[in-house]
Amino acid sequence: MTLSDDALDQLFREARTHNAWLPKAIDDALLRQIVSLTVMGPTSANSSPGRFVFVKTAEAKEKLRPALSAGNVGKTMAAPVTVIVGMDMAFYEHLPKLFPHADARSWFVGNDEAIRATAFRNASLQGAYLIMAARALGLDAGPMSGFDAVKVDEAFFAGTTIKSNFLINLGYGDRSTLHARNPRFSFDEAARIA
Repeated sequence: MTLSDDALDQLFREARTHNAWLPKAIDDALLRQIVSLTVMGPTSANSSPGRFVFVKTAEAKEKLRPALSAGNVGKTMAAPVTVIVGMDMAFYEHLPKLFPHADARSWFVGNDEAIRATAFRNASLQGAYLIMAARALGLDAGPMSGFDAVKVDEAFFAGTTIKSNFLINLGYGDRSTLHARNPRFSFDEAARIA
């Protein structure tokens, strides 16, 4: 089955990265729906290292503020929700549950390079799945780098094995503030068939 053109527009062709937000709250039940879809996306060995903090309250936003680069402060404070996409550097401890048909935990124990690469790659994938899930459920997203990861980790992940990867503002975007879409590569510029 192929998705309708309307669905493809919502997910890709008409979807935009938003920096301005309408003053409309996001219900916690919708955030739970987003996560329930996000965790269904594939990760290597079902490693699922992504961890998500939905920064929603005024108190939590103020906790995040000092870690933001200057250009990201205004839009993040205005967004109804900011997601900290984290990566659990001890994700392999959960592999006996998540990938029970092999001793996948042993692939990572003591292998710091494999841990780092797998956590970063797969948590990044899960962050992208979260963006697509949010779009599928009617929200807009504004993913960002532009923050001090050490400060975020101290404020939100102290005493854990989780490290921050990137941030995503979520809400109902104000389309009136959008610029024309930036160019994209053609197939021949971005891909080849071998």
